[in-house]
Amino acid sequence: MVKRNVYLDNTPLDEAIGKYLDRIKEMGALKPLPGELISVDEALGRVTSEPVFAQVSSPHYHACAMDGMAVKAENTFKASETTPVRLRVGSGAFPVDTGDPLPEGCDAVIMIEQVHFVFDSEIEIIAAATPWQHVRPLGEDIVATEMIVLANHVLRPMDIGGILAGGITEVNVYRRPVVTIIPTGTELVQPGTDLKKGDIIEYNSRVIGGLIREWGGQAVRTDICSDDYDVLRERVQNAVEQSDIVVVNAGSSAGSEDFTSAIVRELGEVIVHGVAIKPGKPVVLGIIEGKPVLGIPGYPVSAILDCELFLKPLITAKAGLTTIDRPVLTASLSRKFVSPQGVDEFVRVKLGRVGKKIIATPISRGAGVLTSMIRADGILKIPRFMEGYDAGTDVKVELLKDKNEIDNTLLIIGSHDVSLDILGNYLRQMYPGRSLSSAHVGSFGGLLALRRGEAHMAGAHLLDEATGDYNIAYVEKLLSGIPVVIINLVYRQQGFIVPRGNPRCVRTFVDLARPNMKFINRQKGAGTRILLDYYLKKEGVDPEDIEGYNREDYTHMAVAAAIAGGSADVGLGIKAAANALKLDFVPVTEERYDLVIPQVYWDTRHIKSLLNVLNDPGFQASVESLGGYSTRATGQEVYRLD
Repeated sequence: MVKRNVYLDNTPLDEAIGKYLDRIKEMGALKPLPGELISVDEALGRVTSEPVFAQVSSPHYHACAMDGMAVKAENTFKASETTPVRLRVGSGAFPVDTGDPLPEGCDAVIMIEQVHFVFDSEIEIIAAATPWQHVRPLGEDIVATEMIVLANHVLRPMDIGGILAGGITEVNVYRRPVVTIIPTGTELVQPGTDLKKGDIIEYNSRVIGGLIREWGGQAVRTDICSDDYDVLRERVQNAVEQSDIVVVNAGSSAGSEDFTSAIVRELGEVIVHGVAIKPGKPVVLGIIEGKPVLGIPGYPVSAILDCELFLKPLITAKAGLTTIDRPVLTASLSRKFVSPQGVDEFVRVKLGRVGKKIIATPISRGAGVLTSMIRADGILKIPRFMEGYDAGTDVKVELLKDKNEIDNTLLIIGSHDVSLDILGNYLRQMYPGRSLSSAHVGSFGGLLALRRGEAHMAGAHLLDEATGDYNIAYVEKLLSGIPVVIINLVYRQQGFIVPRGNPRCVRTFVDLARPNMKFINRQKGAGTRILLDYYLKKEGVDPEDIEGYNREDYTHMAVAAAIAGGSADVGLGIKAAANALKLDFVPVTEERYDLVIPQVYWDTRHIKSLLNVLNDPGFQASVESLGGYSTRATGQEVYRLD
């Protein structure tokens, strides 16, 4: 006797989704699939399963940024319109093209438009060149060992370029989940077939396959399966063995030839059969051998809606992606719309702007009208406890066209620290879809940004000379009247970053003022700059005596790159930056680096997620592995200003 189901449940939508996903999660099947190593050339659109770090710097040499003449800047300092300077080509000036290596002994490029040839062998200039003008220093774009992209990151064309520029040719990405689609129905025929009455062109598997690929899966379509219980059972069993998810299209209801529910129950487990939605009620949500198996109705609109609701979360989870809600806007209904109680109805609407209002007009609600999905601009959900809406009612519409990005970024402005990259990576791994964006403007600049309401938090390590403590005095002064909480990120070692072997024998701040000692500084307002000035004053060193005191950069890694590239002999920075580029490090002091968080954001999901990451042992171990860090107080409250 043919086995079939003779009834449907009427499970509420939220309950159905919750039951199904919870059961799959219990079986360990709702997580990204194992990673695979693929060529970067083939990685567009894939999701990184681990962060990608640069193997080489870009550029990996000091590169000329303009066509012109490479010179030593100090040889041009006296140039003016009234006192032009002449340089011999080949000894004082060297012809270069954009991208050429900067000739030995040169530190600037003069654009060809600003060069006057007196003779073929001699040029004249009437304006002084500044050191490092029109030069791309080593590591300007990417510094070796720097994180190029995070884990759980969808690779874009520019990411591909950045990874290749960093010397990487293969990248680890999550494997795409294989989803087998089994179209069923004796009445189905392939596109292009000469049609007769009763024939239905099989296009649903193509639609579903397109959605699967759009959501990050790999679609496999089988041949059309006839309405035969034993044949369909064998097809389902084979598909389970060969794929990660199985979708049976049609045969999910309770008719005489609807076998899906019975087959899933025989081979595995049916979690839900029938959901209180319109369209799409006769859906089967099951599991066979730990793999999700879905029975999707044959009507195209029902099939699309059920795939959106039940299949998409499975695919995105297995692909390492995040299901991002579509943008929603408020619109005014053009006419009364009645909906049956007891079901969540999804209504396709057209949208148009009339005056200052956006008007929503419902279109065909038939489950078999595929063109209604093609024409629709949005979807209006009418909850199951509502009977509909009167004309003129303001309603929320989920957009199908002209999407906007969902803002899901935690913004930190202030001092640079290498551990922020690790923090951002762990945030993305623990909370896929969330990200941390950091802007490096210095500790002082970060606090000012908080005062202007431009960031969720600021990173700071500002030493108070009077007390020897960090940050509190500056917060009380700059953020007076703004309630904040100070949380410790790390304790870290600050010191002199020098080449391997410390060839200039840098030991103290007095050494920075030695002749021909090339120093690279941090920007004004940076905590490291304030620390430097504190020690220079303490040891009686005049900044004017330090060559390069006014040469500034914005990150510890950039300072380390300058030293690795030979354009500087020493800089003040953190040990982790020195370690990253295999430089030597002369410790000076340990300092406290804190996160200053306005209390208005304290109870937000952004900050709660961040605090969970800060207290994660894996995150703390990763930070300490960089060298020069202590996480003994990471995540702990340091101070609260009410």
